[in-house]
Amino acid sequence: MTIKLIAVDIDGTLLNENDELTPGTIQAIQAARDQGIKVVLCTGRPLTGVTPYLEALGLSGDDQYVITYNGSIAETVSGKVLTKHSLSYNDYVDLEALARKFQVHFQVLTPDHMYTADQDISPHTVTESHFVHLPLRYRAASDMPRDLLMPTAIFIDDAPVLDQVEEQLPREIYDRFYVVRTMPYFIEVLSKNVSKGNTLAELATTLGFTAAEVMAIGDQNNDLPMLTYAGLGVAMGNANDAVKAVADTVTTPNTADGVATAIQRYALP
Repeated sequence: MTIKLIAVDIDGTLLNENDELTPGTIQAIQAARDQGIKVVLCTGRPLTGVTPYLEALGLSGDDQYVITYNGSIAETVSGKVLTKHSLSYNDYVDLEALARKFQVHFQVLTPDHMYTADQDISPHTVTESHFVHLPLRYRAASDMPRDLLMPTAIFIDDAPVLDQVEEQLPREIYDRFYVVRTMPYFIEVLSKNVSKGNTLAELATTLGFTAAEVMAIGDQNNDLPMLTYAGLGVAMGNANDAVKAVADTVTTPNTADGVATAIQRYALP
């Protein structure tokens, strides 16, 4: 089956070990684009954290697409929202209270800001604010606006702290939300039916593509749903064992143009 859509994770996949786009990756993606293949970046980042890479790859306009916040939003690269799934204010209140109980730092992302109710703001939060180009706001939980679009909430702290949080999270939290450890210092909490895979399926259907016409490339657990959905799931050579176990094939690592290798091998004539 001809590949018509390529879904690509960003961190650890699209970017090399120095968080850079390589010339080989840029060339391969632009070649796919020129063949009419949709290249969709699928990431936990907001659109503000994706835009520099979209520009470097030459992906622009309302006929190119991106999946952000680990599947909470699918939109055109120019920011036209196609689907969105948000946490409610009550969700926020419950999760923020849980963070205080566990004495772990906590934040929520909106399309325009990153909010934290921690007076002692985590250095990880400050770093992430700069990393994804979202202004950081301190706001007490009682003062949070009730109508904010909150695609994702994040327990953010040192890895040993989050290891303990993972062990102690009540079963009801996993039943109520989609919970995924996306980085050693991130536990993300999203609406229950949100994942990269579900939103990729929605987008592919909207564009008239079948799963068999989709290739997905990733390296971490939050990529598992889209690799499972896609007709061709590709694990990076640097992917964790769980990703490699479900993938149809394994490409070279992100230190050796793994995305470019996969596109050239499976998508380009």
